[in-house]
Amino acid sequence: MSQMPDLLVAAIALVRDRRVLMVTARDRAVYYMPGGKIDDGETAAEAAAREALEEVALVLDPAELDELFEVVVQAHGEPDGRLVRMRVFRAQTDAVPFASAEVDALHWVTTADAHRCPPAGAEVVARLAASGIID
Repeated sequence: MSQMPDLLVAAIALVRDRRVLMVTARDRAVYYMPGGKIDDGETAAEAAAREALEEVALVLDPAELDELFEVVVQAHGEPDGRLVRMRVFRAQTDAVPFASAEVDALHWVTTADAHRCPPAGAEVVARLAASGIID
């Protein structure tokens, strides 16, 4: 049985007023972190910055993103045993995020919303709350 490669992704954690920014996309009810797959030749920070621009219209400098942690869990919507490795970067900006063509809506999330998140997002919410960054 062949092992499927892990999904390597990067995401941003933009926190304001003790809530973290998450998004929903095309007809899907789950909340997820702004982010996506890391392209060949791209660093995780570069991927996080590119995805932030594509999904929530934020211009971020990869050099200014601080890596918080990596979440490794079962990938949402993938066969059992396929893992996602999501590297999460703290984003700092005063710019106002808005939903791009890839995203339907933005949500400012606390632990009360964790049930709306797939496993990786729920783990991020739990870790941010444990570190005292969000409620």
